[in-house]
Amino acid sequence: MKAVRFHEFGSSEVLRYEDVDRPVPGAGQVLVRVAATSFNPVDGHIRAGALAEMIPITLPYVPGIDLAGTVEELGADVTGFRVGDHVVAMLPLGSAGGAAQYVAAPADSLAPAPRTIDLADAAALPLTGLAAWQTAFELAGLKAGQSVLVNGAGGGVGSIMVQLAVDAGAEVTAVDTERHAGRLRGYGVHQGLAPLDLAAGPVAAGGPFDVVVNHVRATPDELARLTAYVADGGVAASTAGPIPEDPARGVRSANLFVRGDGAQLAELVGKVDAGKVHTHVAAHRSMAELAAVHADAGAGRLPGKTVVLAP
Repeated sequence: MKAVRFHEFGSSEVLRYEDVDRPVPGAGQVLVRVAATSFNPVDGHIRAGALAEMIPITLPYVPGIDLAGTVEELGADVTGFRVGDHVVAMLPLGSAGGAAQYVAAPADSLAPAPRTIDLADAAALPLTGLAAWQTAFELAGLKAGQSVLVNGAGGGVGSIMVQLAVDAGAEVTAVDTERHAGRLRGYGVHQGLAPLDLAAGPVAAGGPFDVVVNHVRATPDELARLTAYVADGGVAASTAGPIPEDPARGVRSANLFVRGDGAQLAELVGKVDAGKVHTHVAAHRSMAELAAVHADAGAGRLPGKTVVLAP
């Protein structure tokens, strides 16, 4: 079968589109014929070796953490799936494997694919959706009636975070560049803002807020200014670096390390099929172009969430 692999850490040039052996599913695994994976920024960090200590991998490594495809074969002790089922998954960061024609995926990472969108486009959901879900409900403990500020609301994770918060009954202020404004208004945000003027303070943004969620890479000083945007007794949750706590005001902070979870992913799929969560795919590329996708991402040229189609 065809797959993309890298045999050493480095730039996008280390990615090779090559012939590899088709995997055989072991106990607790499902062999999936891949329809698509998608690019996530963490893919580039893993390839470059920047996360080698945090996420140990074995070389050669097949990238592609997101998976959408069709069940081809069941390993021993697998129940709940049948050959021919359409499925999605967030694959383990340390092994991934989505940038291939077939992948042996842990059965507990799988969920039935959404029925209301194309199977390939469903590859845009797993990692970003789970990151948003875990940030909203595990880290922030989001509840109806709370005020929520989402910084970086137009990105892959931020977009789903906004929709989950609106669906949960929160009053959401979304922050991002103007090009995302129309889409974010369509998600039902209470207020949309251009990138925060951190010097202006929380009142200028309509805060302070019960929950502040940050998806924007920033300097430690900039992240520290976000603490003031959190109301007394509130929480700051971040996927892009720690926001300091303020114990005197009861402000706590939490940071995300996303994990695969088939049950949570099934909840997200249900929201997609119910029309409560929409994925936004900006581009489709072929798997043979994955090195170019990585290069474009590193140069800031990706237009947004990019789905990578299997041959």
